Amino acid sequence: MSTRRLQHIKGHLLVEDKSAEMAAPNSPLTTHVLNTGIGVPGARVALSLHRMDSSTSLWNLLTTGTTNDDGRCPGLISREQFTPAVYKLRFETGKYWESLGETSFYPYVEIVFTITDHSQNFHIPLLCSRFSYSTYRGS
Repeated sequence: MSTRRLQHIKGHLLVEDKSAEMAAPNSPLTTHVLNTGIGVPGARVALSLHRMDSSTSLWNLLTTGTTNDDGRCPGLISREQFTPAVYKLRFETGKYWESLGETSFYPYVEIVFTITDHSQNFHIPLLCSRFSYSTYRGS
């Protein structure tokens, strides 16, 4: 096989691998981070997902992760684990900005949200710069 043909096949395999990563295993909750200061995905941002215990009002850690090169963290929670409750996504933004050689006003960002209909899909993005952030409920 020619080198050119092998490179062509390799390119298709890499594209397939990336799309498989992005698909995530049917997670009803997805997120991504966008560095709006320079208009790029927020890669390698540590984050954690928590659920509030309704009887004690304490947060229970469900999972931790790190965003990929596209600023996404697939597979946060399975459909079976996703129950009606109050949840929190915590993003370690201070460490992210430090890794870029920058300082930030916010050492972390916590997004708290309520899920009543767990049969839906929810997308909770974080758009951030060193001195501001915003979010919204996507689908």
